Amino acid sequence: MEELPDFLEPLPDAEKMRAIDRWAIDGQGVPGLELMERAGAAVAAAVERIAPDGPVAVVCGKGNNGGDGLVVARLLRDAGREVAVVLVAPPAELEGDARASLERLPGPGPVGLDGTPWDEEAGSGGAPLHGAVAVVDALLGTGFAGTPRGEVAEAIAALGRVQAPIVSVDVPSGVDASSGAVAGVAVHADATVTFHAAKPGLWIRPGKAHAGSVEVAPIGIPRGAPSAASVGLIEERVLSLLPRREGESTKFLSGHVLVVGGSVGLTGAPTMAARAAMRAGAGYVTVLVPAGLQQVIAGSGFSELMTRGLPEVEGGLGDAGLEEVLDATARGGALALGPGLGRTDQAAVFARRLARAARVPLVLDADGLNAHAGRLQELVNRPAPTVLTPHAGELGRLLEIESGEVQEQRLACAREAAERSGAIVLLKGDDTLVADPDGRVAVSRGGSAALATAGTGDVLSGVLAALLAQDVEPFAAACAAVLLHARAGRLAARAVGVAEGVVAGDVIAALPRARIEDGGDG
Repeated sequence: MEELPDFLEPLPDAEKMRAIDRWAIDGQGVPGLELMERAGAAVAAAVERIAPDGPVAVVCGKGNNGGDGLVVARLLRDAGREVAVVLVAPPAELEGDARASLERLPGPGPVGLDGTPWDEEAGSGGAPLHGAVAVVDALLGTGFAGTPRGEVAEAIAALGRVQAPIVSVDVPSGVDASSGAVAGVAVHADATVTFHAAKPGLWIRPGKAHAGSVEVAPIGIPRGAPSAASVGLIEERVLSLLPRREGESTKFLSGHVLVVGGSVGLTGAPTMAARAAMRAGAGYVTVLVPAGLQQVIAGSGFSELMTRGLPEVEGGLGDAGLEEVLDATARGGALALGPGLGRTDQAAVFARRLARAARVPLVLDADGLNAHAGRLQELVNRPAPTVLTPHAGELGRLLEIESGEVQEQRLACAREAAERSGAIVLLKGDDTLVADPDGRVAVSRGGSAALATAGTGDVLSGVLAALLAQDVEPFAAACAAVLLHARAGRLAARAVGVAEGVVAGDVIAALPRARIEDGGDG
């Protein structure tokens, strides 16, 4: 696997974080207890910001994550706060640095989830979570995977019933830090303080939906720590890779995009993809649609688009138009195949044959993807780069699984599709994933609710095709397209005043500004 490019912020998984911790402790002589102290101090500071006054409850597991929580409890008590410490295992089961942190805890000892003190045979201290103005979740750390059970599961369920804000330590308990998967119950945090670097599961759904706001806290791991990661967050510097038009540029040097699709009742999709390609910098865009629909596209109000009618088969496209499209690709550029194509048998055969034969970079979307349901292996030997842009339902059809399984295991499913197809897979969502066949995955920060409207997927396909036509390296092109798309969504929301009022055309109009400006939350 290649290293992550410098436009991605590394997100180390559990195995990589263990290696970083070992390097710091064993290789650099940093005491583990010192790392734990700094981690606890960062979480305590977050609690003080969120809830400056009032009682706090800290719910701890028996591992190092629980040890971090015990540090939080001690520091808050030292600051004069009332703190209830809940421990879900007998204190005797704590070992190492977690045990040392327990021994440093001043004031009342830990209690069980029901309020019974661990150091007494009977008696009850009442419900320890009742009345807390903030609760710290320190049950399970980055090493957890699978389904929480027993007392830990009960504690997570109890946290789900509290009304106070929850601050999770490193990762919300029950979330797989490496993938974002949630196999059972999991904490819904209002904030997560994670250490040294964010983890993939904090940015990939469903884990992302459990993390709340994410704060990355340095804890004293020295410079030079291993930084190898296979997953990273897309950073704005990817836009520096995009070409700029110079004085000697021509429409052909700026990239030629061909959009192939359209069928009766589905002319908007290819039109939006083509318009987006132009706004994303393509110098020349041709829309190839069934001949009977050519005038509809030409009269769409975007006169800069070129149109070309192909032989029509039952209101859509079929094999009769294949050679004409291949001839159109002879001058290079990039091909966006699928918007509005329809799901007739003829259209599906046409899409599969065109995808295999086209010798230009290909963006496969919508019904171009549906034509390859269960046939990903047919794309492996394509003669040029390929990017697939499915949503969860489309990826489910490609992999022949339910869309719910894709949503539960987004990272694993995107990687599997990339490996099986030999293509870059761009799995759309608030946490859009860009998976390369070599195993690298880029993750979008998302945060653009305005994109939850019809047609924005076609816009993304057009942007991506434009960047591929301009010879941007395919993985970088996919990452840049995702970032531009999200920024344009935020700008569109700002322009119309509310995310709910945005339509795909607004996003297209915002694309030029998205190169230089971000619209903030929207």
